[in-house]
Amino acid sequence: MKSVIRVFLYDDDYNRFFGEGPCRLLHAIEETGSLRAAAASMNMAYTKAFSMIKRAEKSLAFPLTETITGGRGGGGSRLTPQAKEFLENYEKYRNACYEANIRIYNEIFLGGT
Repeated sequence: MKSVIRVFLYDDDYNRFFGEGPCRLLHAIEETGSLRAAAASMNMAYTKAFSMIKRAEKSLAFPLTETITGGRGGGGSRLTPQAKEFLENYEKYRNACYEANIRIYNEIFLGGT
C-alpha cells in the first residue's frame, strides 16, 4: 500500500489553475526558450499549453512569460521574474506537502517507522 498525493492550486472560485502540468511546462519554456517548443517537448498541443499559461496568469494576476521578439535567431518566450519566484515557491510548497504526507502516512500506517 502506498500513499500518493497531488498538489494543485485553486482560485477563489475553486477552479484549478496550477499543478504539475503547468509547473513542467514553465520549466520546459525555461529550457527551450519557446512556448511552442516546450509544448512539443511535452507532446502537448500549443493551444493547450497557451491556455494553461493564460489561465494561471489570470488567477495569479501577473504574467508568467514574456515574448522575445524575432530577429536573426527568431523569437521566443522566457519566464518573468515573478514566474521564477512563483515556481520556486510552488515547488517548495509541493515538496513540503510530499514530505508531510510521507511522515503522516508512516506515523499512522507503519507505527512511526
